[in-house]
Amino acid sequence: MIYTPTIQPPKNAPQLAITRRTRSTPFSSRVEDFGVQAYTIYNHMLLPTRIRGVEEDYFHLRSKVQLWDVSCQRQVELRGPDAARLAQLMTVRDLRKLEIGRCALAPICDQDGFLLNDPVAIRVAEDRFWFSISDLDILLWAQGIALGMKLDVQIFEPEIWPLAVQGPKAEDVVVAVFGEAVRKTKFFRFDNLDFRGHKFLVARSGWSAQGGFEIYVDDAAIGLQLYDALAEAGKQFDIGPGCPNLIERIEAGLMTYGSDITRADTPLEAAMEQYVSLDADIEAIGLDAIRAVAKRGIDRRVCGLMIDGPKVPLNRNPWPVKVGGKQIGSVTSAVWSPRLETNVSLGQLAIDCTPVGTQVTVQTPDGEFTAKVSPVPFL
Repeated sequence: MIYTPTIQPPKNAPQLAITRRTRSTPFSSRVEDFGVQAYTIYNHMLLPTRIRGVEEDYFHLRSKVQLWDVSCQRQVELRGPDAARLAQLMTVRDLRKLEIGRCALAPICDQDGFLLNDPVAIRVAEDRFWFSISDLDILLWAQGIALGMKLDVQIFEPEIWPLAVQGPKAEDVVVAVFGEAVRKTKFFRFDNLDFRGHKFLVARSGWSAQGGFEIYVDDAAIGLQLYDALAEAGKQFDIGPGCPNLIERIEAGLMTYGSDITRADTPLEAAMEQYVSLDADIEAIGLDAIRAVAKRGIDRRVCGLMIDGPKVPLNRNPWPVKVGGKQIGSVTSAVWSPRLETNVSLGQLAIDCTPVGTQVTVQTPDGEFTAKVSPVPFL
């Protein structure tokens, strides 16, 4: 059944009340000193969403370098004799070849194959895994599995606050602080690197297409020193606070769990089939259900669309997509791209409408506009 959303724009712009329940981070004061314009709540924690302005942040990220407070990217740690077994039970991706020092996108699904999360799995040690999670309480899911199966494993949320350095000058900034060894770190790999006598896990990763690093800060006091050192090293490149940018992430085709993909989707509808080990001989919750879906075929799928017309408003709710007056899907994220001079969007469409070039109509709060299915990333 296709959901028909309410598409009227909000009548006001309500403020976010920041209290002790909306957890701040060790770096909130640094970001607020610069002048953050907007926050959202992600994993019960503050996440900046706009610093200078969406378009200003976009151009700065693409040309300079930014320091992101992504402490909300919480870790669920599994540690102990059964850590590897529980890690594999939790994801439909085969983790048997995930070596120490490597990261892998690892979809977590329920028993029916529907997505609970799209985290990055990190193998910290032989008997120690982190799941770097999207916005959902995966800690409770992991604890429930371990309790029910009587696994010998510790499960907890460690005090870790990731900092991301993103942008074309990111490597030069991180090298200035951690040394030339950084340049040898490959994509989705990590090394433990020294800063003032403290070892930090530093991964070449991040939620942008501009390249960069994520530093897993496990000591708040020295983490602030690290933040300041990165800011100082980046002055020559006009570094400044940043955050995941709406324009850049849609152009890159980076989906948001809870917006573009939800618990109503399996990884196959979410265009994540390359991360599902359909033929692997592994014990993974939801994998048999996804195999059944793959066998009968999916009826919808995530895709990109370019929407004609003037700048569209932000879509708080999905917008209906129609062909011949019949709804065949929805747009879940949309924004004006100042670089491409058109509206770019992500959404889900009926499978026979997903070929590139398919013409559709999108119903927005400002009216109906023609659109066409486009490849992602948007180039």
